[in-house]
Formats: sequence, C-alpha cells, structure tokens
Amino acid sequence: MTTIKFDLHTHHFRCGHADGDIEQYIQAGIKAGLTAIGISDHSPYFASKEDQPQPRIAMAKSDFKNYVDEVLRLKAKYEGKIDVLLGIESDFYPEHIELYRSMYAQYPFDYIIGSVHQTNGVSIFNRNRWKSLNEKKQIAEKLHYYELIRQSAKSGAFQILGHIDAMKGYYPAFSDIPATEAVDLALQAIADSQVAIEINTSGSTKDVGGWYPSDAILERAHFYGVQVTFGSDAHTPSRVGDEWELVQQRLKEIGFKQWVYYKERQPVIVPIS
Repeated sequence: MTTIKFDLHTHHFRCGHADGDIEQYIQAGIKAGLTAIGISDHSPYFASKEDQPQPRIAMAKSDFKNYVDEVLRLKAKYEGKIDVLLGIESDFYPEHIELYRSMYAQYPFDYIIGSVHQTNGVSIFNRNRWKSLNEKKQIAEKLHYYELIRQSAKSGAFQILGHIDAMKGYYPAFSDIPATEAVDLALQAIADSQVAIEINTSGSTKDVGGWYPSDAILERAHFYGVQVTFGSDAHTPSRVGDEWELVQQRLKEIGFKQWVYYKERQPVIVPIS
C-alpha cells in the first residue's frame, strides 16, 4: 500500500526569519517522499496601518498577493510530482477576525492554520514574560492562552490550529502549570468545531526539545475525538517532513486510527497503518 505522506506547515524568506524560497521547500518535499506539501507562511498584520510593521516576523501586506500567485504557479509546475497546497499561518486576534476572514476569502486557500502567537500583547515565545510571575499569575496566563485557542476553534476561520502548547517552547515549565480544565475546554471546542490540531515537530528545535503538543494533550485530544494533522513548521528546507514516521507511530500508540490533510478547505482522511 502506498503511504500518503504530507507536511502542511512550512515557511520561506517572506516572513523574514526563514531560509529559502518556496520552490526549495517543494523540492525538499519531493526528496522526502511527500505526497502533498502545504506552503503556509506567516500572514501579514492586516490590522496594522503599516505595510510590514515586523519584517522579521511576518510578510508585508503588499507581498500577500505575490505569495499566493507564486504558490499557485508552483502548484501548476509540480502537478503530477507533488501536490502543492496553498495555505497560510494566520495570527489569531479576536478583535480582528472578520478583517482576516475577509482577506482570506479573496483567494483559493486549501487551508488556513490559526495560531496564537501573542497573549496580552507579548509573544508566547518571550521567556522573560515568566520571570516575575507568581503561581497565580502564571495560571492566569495559561488560562488566557487556552481561552484564545478555544475562541480560535469556534471562530470557524481555520481548518487547523497551530502548535497548541507552543508557549512551552522556551519555558518548558509551562506544561506543569495547572490548567487542565482550560485545556479540556479548548479541546472540546476544537472537536465540536471539527478543526484539526497539528503535531508540530519544530518544538524539538526549541528549549523544550519535544513536539507540540505534548503526549498528555494528544491523549486528551484522542479522548475528545479531535482530528490531527502534521506540520514540521520548517523554517529551512532540510526540515521538511521532519520526524513524520515517528509522529505517525506515536499517534498509533495513543490510539489514533487516522489523520488528515486539507484540499479546498475539506479534510482528506489518511488512515494510520
């Protein structure tokens, strides 16, 4: 039986913190034996008055159409060799969701990854945010993070939610902050909304040294019937498809029977054998 292998989370030079162009990631996907590769660079900050307020984090608004056009051109070029999927990794700001939704509606996206990258105006990857917080305030931060994830699932704007415990990336103790109920509420909303979560292997490149989300969260996700997908979150072509087989095996051990990727915003079910 032919293995259907996919990676839905890749970046490139436009976001300002990844190496290589889109075609290099596609070629890396072919080399890695992928059936489908999703291109999903960071969305522009659509609500900003500036064209590119953070050039080392996200692409310029003026470059957004160029991004879409390039992916579609390469999709046609590589047809028959690998299925190139048009995606985007979207920031989730509840107050701006309708603006973001309207921007995405203009283009033929196969899927949109919704990711919480900031809470209370601070990056989730900022390790300094934890330095002066007592346990009560740490719990409040984690509760707020998972409330935003819950809201992102219920928004209906996304097919996939990105790295749902990535706050642990540079602060591994995050996983031990007690907030099980908030995580469960988020997972229930994700299941009810029929959104998938990704197993994102880029956590292995951070201080935490492991995937997003943790096995404990994946076990809870399985309990609630959450769909899962795969994303390397590659910021360099060499990481495309990274640890795919290990993730598949771990999902099988947990009890998952299938995972999904997306075409034209519809799930394609892939059995886990």
